[in-house]
Amino acid sequence: MRAIELITDEIPPLTHSDSGEKALRWMDEFKVSHLPVLKNGNFVGLLSESDVLDKMDLVENLDKLFDHLPRPYVFANAHIYEVLSKISEHKISVLPILDENEKYLGCTTVYHLLTVVANTGSIKESGGILVLEVNSVDYSMAQIAQIVESNNAKILSSYIMSSMDSNTLEVTLKINLIDLSRIIRTFERYDYVIKASFQKSEEDDDIQYRYDALMNFLKF
Repeated sequence: MRAIELITDEIPPLTHSDSGEKALRWMDEFKVSHLPVLKNGNFVGLLSESDVLDKMDLVENLDKLFDHLPRPYVFANAHIYEVLSKISEHKISVLPILDENEKYLGCTTVYHLLTVVANTGSIKESGGILVLEVNSVDYSMAQIAQIVESNNAKILSSYIMSSMDSNTLEVTLKINLIDLSRIIRTFERYDYVIKASFQKSEEDDDIQYRYDALMNFLKF
């Protein structure tokens, strides 16, 4: 998915002639802590709530309050992974999206991105979640997929988390079966560490509760 497909119409940009008071009012109204600022239709920078609160005279316009604003953005053809990376890097709630000539097209928000991700097929599909801990040198998605598929199941989605101070990876799998008991036993026979599972079994209704809680968190 490209950035242009992630634009939300819910967040309007400020203009350089708007006041600091208006900026704070809009941030409160739209439940964000950042807003893009335009001047003559061009993207000037991204205004943060904390920057505005540091100013004394909020009735002044943004041109007078700020000589310079940071300019985090992505181009329209950027992949959703780049969008997520940019938001994480700058710790922002809103990310402007520009065309190849740096013309402002719109923006996306953390909330909108979460909604888009939660509505993807792999999240909405029924299934269980399995978290493996794997040594980096031993990691093989081909082998992991083979183990899952040997139990007549399929991996719907996966993601990997790593830490700079560890030589292990955390591999999270969304699998198209609710009961993962057989798959877990197979992984254990291959000496995989099962860090967590979110599934349904006849003996453990609490696991289903945790699975539903995770799905609800991702949806909202």
